[in-house]
Amino acid sequence: MDHELLAGTTAHYRDPDYYTKTYQRRLDDVRYYVDIAAASGGPVLEYGCGNGRILLPVARRGVTAWGVDLSEAMLTDLERKLLQEPESVRARVKAKHGDMRKVRLGKRFPLIACPFNTFLHLYERADVERFLAKVKSHLAPKGTFVLDISIPDPSELSRSPQRGYRGAPFSYPGVGKVRYVERFDYDGPRQILFVSMEFEDERGQAWMTPLAHRQFYPRELEALLHYNGFKIIAQYGGFDGSPLGPDSDTLIVHARAVK
Repeated sequence: MDHELLAGTTAHYRDPDYYTKTYQRRLDDVRYYVDIAAASGGPVLEYGCGNGRILLPVARRGVTAWGVDLSEAMLTDLERKLLQEPESVRARVKAKHGDMRKVRLGKRFPLIACPFNTFLHLYERADVERFLAKVKSHLAPKGTFVLDISIPDPSELSRSPQRGYRGAPFSYPGVGKVRYVERFDYDGPRQILFVSMEFEDERGQAWMTPLAHRQFYPRELEALLHYNGFKIIAQYGGFDGSPLGPDSDTLIVHARAVK
């Protein structure tokens, strides 16, 4: 992996406090995954568990939840959060640091989840193949693999990287009030969208956080799953169960391994 992709894979997850504040109102997917985790009976495996945005609510629901994540900072924050939970919840959470294309847990799960664009950090076909092979190796017979990704938006991909898109000023944890600008740079041949998140505090100190997301179109994802031994059993365009349609910006896929 080149330096640009490595930075785009890791930088956004180095500050757990900022991550928590940024996505604290993103609750529809949390409810969705908690409900299907409870319906599965557990245990469940979450790839890209981070600092427990979904993993902890699953455990609070009474389901044993295993998580894998590449970010040591996020997993350290998860450990801190677990100290504030009842012993019954702490006992149900098992987290492992590692690359989701490589980690072996020696256990099978009736439900494996890959939420909130984690799949978009698989930039090459070989990355997808290695990851899906690991999913199959951890999936129980008749188990379900669920993932959600953002659907590529042509208007976003066509933006000029020279133009900044300014957001409203906000309070950055541990820093104070900051100005915020996003820039988008789409690499068409590789289908990778690079996002530069630029911050500047009231003292004029500035920094940038990169994020890289591979863009997968719905039919492309269907083919990748098919040729790696999975069959789609359901797909939705929203966490309310709405069908996938022309206006959908999210794709949720439920799949099972085929023999």
